[in-house]
Amino acid sequence: MTSTTTLTAGLPAEYRDRLMGHAREVSFRAGVRLFEEGRRADRFWIVRTGAVALDLQVPGHRAAVIESLGHGELIGWSWHYPPCLWHLGAETTTPVRAWEFDAEGVRALCAADAELGRMIAVWVGRVVAQRLHATRVRLLDLYAPYGSGSR
Repeated sequence: MTSTTTLTAGLPAEYRDRLMGHAREVSFRAGVRLFEEGRRADRFWIVRTGAVALDLQVPGHRAAVIESLGHGELIGWSWHYPPCLWHLGAETTTPVRAWEFDAEGVRALCAADAELGRMIAVWVGRVVAQRLHATRVRLLDLYAPYGSGSR
């Protein structure tokens, strides 16, 4: 994946290595809910293998899948911004191997090193912007009247 939101593209090697020092390896089978909208965001993941679907609850409709994340992608950004509640939901669509991070520990790492904290904030900010765009596009695809996007 060549996205600017992947770990490799998002953080320079020096900061990436420091962040990875706080990772632990985890695995999930397909169909596991990683988190739900509105619940406490106390961890995040980076996908090693497999796929995770991000979804959004839409009143009166089934949850809308916003985006599918794969290798190197950040799962979860809500841990970085108070009040640290999930803005989306996430479910594995295949078996997933990932690196898991404790949000409190990473926030402490960022507080102890302002430059590392800035680099992680910039990376997470790019992820937020990309996910916001993906959400907008997907919701227009699903719920806008036909032709409403044309001028």
